[in-house]
Amino acid sequence: MLLVLDVGNTETTIGLFEGEVLAKRWSISTTLTRTRDEWAALIKMFLEMAGYSLLELRGIAISSVVPPVDPVLKSAFETYLSIEPLFVVPGIKTGIQILYENPTEVGADRVVNAVAAARLHELPAIVIDFGTATTFDLISADGSYMGGVIAPGLGISADALFTKAAKLPKVELARPRKVIGKSTTASMQSGLYYGYASLAEGIVKRIKNECGGVKSVIATGGMASLVAPECPFIDQIDEDLTLKGLYFIHEKNRV
Repeated sequence: MLLVLDVGNTETTIGLFEGEVLAKRWSISTTLTRTRDEWAALIKMFLEMAGYSLLELRGIAISSVVPPVDPVLKSAFETYLSIEPLFVVPGIKTGIQILYENPTEVGADRVVNAVAAARLHELPAIVIDFGTATTFDLISADGSYMGGVIAPGLGISADALFTKAAKLPKVELARPRKVIGKSTTASMQSGLYYGYASLAEGIVKRIKNECGGVKSVIATGGMASLVAPECPFIDQIDEDLTLKGLYFIHEKNRV
């Protein structure tokens, strides 16, 4: 079995593959204070609750955009499992070209999403990742990573309204019934929800106008299931796109 971890700024998603099948999926908060022993205990608990054992793992692949967590994870898996995890870093085999001015600047999660999109979806494709940041990435017809767009995420924007505007409350991120809000809460929810749906629509339209020929638009990330239903230009929601990409990259780098 293969264990994969997508370490994001807000959440860490953990997946367990049995062969090519994603058998289990868990999400936990990302925290810089979690120790090596706590990581090992959490993974052990998740596996045992699902009827598995740590001893069944044959490999581990990690995509991380939180560098301070990386050495702790590495130590946890090497100490408790004697397995050196594969981190998605510049220089590993991905099977795709990174056509960025400086390829090392591309976040590991964006690379992994591009790998999965190139393997699983019709190209050219746009991947929208509704996470802590909202990112848009273009994968060409030959599977190359062409670049993209980075915008503040929905959660970040909601927090900014609450912390920077003294009279605005903290609101639940939800789809309002109407665009015109009849209360401050409803008005904020409308601005956040429909604002992000419109942002996604506008950027996708501009990418298509600039590049042309896009055949697939895939949504992923923690907020995808909330926002994507309001976006008819999105062809598919795949919340496990990053985990699948980690599987493909691990297989490509097996000795």
